[in-house]
Amino acid sequence: MYEHLTLIAGRAHPQLATEVAEFLGLKLAHVEISNFPDGEIFVKLNQNIRGCDVFLLQPTCSPVSDNLLELLILIDTCMRASAARITAV
Repeated sequence: MYEHLTLIAGRAHPQLATEVAEFLGLKLAHVEISNFPDGEIFVKLNQNIRGCDVFLLQPTCSPVSDNLLELLILIDTCMRASAARITAV
């Protein structure tokens, strides 16, 4: 039923992302998110999401600017990886 569905979690609330994945019976996608020494955000997808429906689980809670920027970078990364649809949750 969910063969083309991919869940990707940001770093804002990993527990929420884990609970959503467990509820749906899916695993979170393998993604590396880190910060460069100057504070820039680095995102690397470690699985193929081409043609998938991607749901990004990233609350914009405090610190809002950091979490929102991380969400935007995740969206850009998924677009460049040719995801069919991207939904921010």
